Amino acid sequence: MHQPTTPHTVLDEHSLTALRAPAVRRLLTLRTEKRLTREHVSVAGECLGVSERTVWRWLADASRDPDTAARPGARRGDRFEITPPVRVLLAYWRGNASMAHRQLAARAASAAAGDAAPPPARIPGGIPTDQVPLVDPLPSLSTFLRAVRRDLTAGERAGLTAGPDAARAHDVYAARPAHWRNHTWETDHVQAPLKVNADGDLVRPWITWFIDTTTKVITGTAVTPGYPSRASILAALRAAVLREDPYGPAGGVPENVRVDRGKDFLSATVTAALGTMGVNMQDLPAYSPHLKGTVENLNRAVDRMLFAALPGYTLTRTPHTGRRTNRNATSNSGHLSFEDFTAEVLQWTRWWNTAHQPRSLGGKTPLQAWQDDPTPLTDIPAADLWTFTLEDDGRPRKLTSHGVQWRSRHYIADWMTGQAGRTVTVRHMPHHNHTIEICDARGNHLGTAHLADAATPEQLQALRAARTQRAKRLRTELKAAEKLRNQRFAPATDAQPAQRLGALTTTEADRELATAPHTSPADLALPDLIPPTEPPAHWRTPASLADRTRPAPTPPDAESTDGTADTDGDDT
Repeated sequence: MHQPTTPHTVLDEHSLTALRAPAVRRLLTLRTEKRLTREHVSVAGECLGVSERTVWRWLADASRDPDTAARPGARRGDRFEITPPVRVLLAYWRGNASMAHRQLAARAASAAAGDAAPPPARIPGGIPTDQVPLVDPLPSLSTFLRAVRRDLTAGERAGLTAGPDAARAHDVYAARPAHWRNHTWETDHVQAPLKVNADGDLVRPWITWFIDTTTKVITGTAVTPGYPSRASILAALRAAVLREDPYGPAGGVPENVRVDRGKDFLSATVTAALGTMGVNMQDLPAYSPHLKGTVENLNRAVDRMLFAALPGYTLTRTPHTGRRTNRNATSNSGHLSFEDFTAEVLQWTRWWNTAHQPRSLGGKTPLQAWQDDPTPLTDIPAADLWTFTLEDDGRPRKLTSHGVQWRSRHYIADWMTGQAGRTVTVRHMPHHNHTIEICDARGNHLGTAHLADAATPEQLQALRAARTQRAKRLRTELKAAEKLRNQRFAPATDAQPAQRLGALTTTEADRELATAPHTSPADLALPDLIPPTEPPAHWRTPASLADRTRPAPTPPDAESTDGTADTDGDDT
């Protein structure tokens, strides 16, 4: 059956509101001509989407105050509004409007009682009643809540409740204009919420990558077992710029790179590498993830599309077995190896570039959008890029019969034969101290040098085991010491001073104090280490310290007051 058409199905709310004033004026004219009937009012209410009673109220208001005929149904100016003092009260209660209204009610009751009444009881956790703003008349709770929703935006309410970060989630951000490929890259670190087996240790891997903001293609990726460093950035940058196998085909030198305020991104090594290639580094303000939204969206996408499907994903609640597990245990087969995790990340990166179709690209994959862009590319030879992404030692060194000494270690290579005495420079990847690169005084690469007398894998394994055992013993001792230091207090059901628990006998206290001789600062004082000098003659010693003051020592060659020599008769 066909449903009847209502005004709301034909006109929107704004149009119906705009028709109120002409309708009321017409009805007032009919009333003046004494031709107004109830049918006229009923039809007007049906057309405007309101009840007949509402239209009669509009006519009554217009009869008393002709100015209201211009805006029938508009709210009067005496409605309750959230004032700045009430905003401060809402901020004190962290956005809890009910508790803020409770304090306003207590303040109104105190003002109505007058000075003769006893002071009202303080609301637990609230501010003193005399500091609460007085609102007269006091609105009801429903009116107050409605005013909070009307006068405070969703971002302001979220900010009062959860802080500025929650308020930023309700902000509106403008989109940057579209550019061409390699105009701007964004880079960031993202930690995978899972643990992988890296050479016997369970660690959380980090991913460092570069993404083109125009085509959404991931140009370079580096995976680090553990916390990343500038070496991770340089490795990802090298993979992003090179377009030769096994990298590419996307890549080249970008015009701009956006980074956050991470100290590794702003390090001298990364800054020098980008500056040498002619790349403009844009250091974004702190707490502004929306300014590099492309890489932030990529971080969220990899968490939902890849990490959530891998074993060991820690954001999913695991059943509690009641048994305590070792954090460093690696026998659990549920953890991926670092090699397998890296392969999964690289495979997902290839899927993102070649199969994923972001909505902003109009049905194209990121690699298709990158290849369809005719913008010329700037490439750097692999040999030159190799020099850009290494740290320079900063001073010349001499080749000796033991090789090259760097950081109190010797590095040797077979190509050094017959070149002792040559002046060279050292370049190296950060934190990679097993090999270094040797260049001549002009910067030409000579070859790679390896650490001489490097420890065997068995020695390194034994050393790691010894360090682990030492750290475990230290944690046990610190835990025992912390147990002695912790204080327990008795629970209370009424207001009373805190009562300590854990009684000791006199013998137990003396025995423990005897094993700790350095517990008193007086025992550690050395008053005679620096002898005090004699105070000036015009200083007066307080009477309370006179008996504790030592006279200044008399020099051995001092003469008597009458000018004679010392009593021993020696002529000094």
